[in-house]
Amino acid sequence: MTKIEAIIQPSKFEAVKDALLEIGIDGMTASEVRGHGRQKGHTEIYRGHEYEVDLLPKIKLEVVVEDDLLDRATDTIISAAATGRIGDGKIFFYKIDGAVRIRNREQGVGAL
Repeated sequence: MTKIEAIIQPSKFEAVKDALLEIGIDGMTASEVRGHGRQKGHTEIYRGHEYEVDLLPKIKLEVVVEDDLLDRATDTIISAAATGRIGDGKIFFYKIDGAVRIRNREQGVGAL
């Protein structure tokens, strides 16, 4: 099993979620986070004062998938989240040794 952690634009969250549901991935966790990569934020003006916004709003999407579904899930996230502009996000992968469903103690892939 592999955990996919995708940092995406908030405006792309619904598209990514729907695309993952279409390929059969229905278990996911989403968090509102703030951060920046190469774009380093931007400058805004509020009531005549200029200020730096260096931590931009993002969505962190976490999904654990069977290894044979990893490439398809990754391609799905990229297709749904990509705009071609800086700030589209990143995807990270983590190997998962095991999982347990708390309700009935089911283990492994069945717990997903």
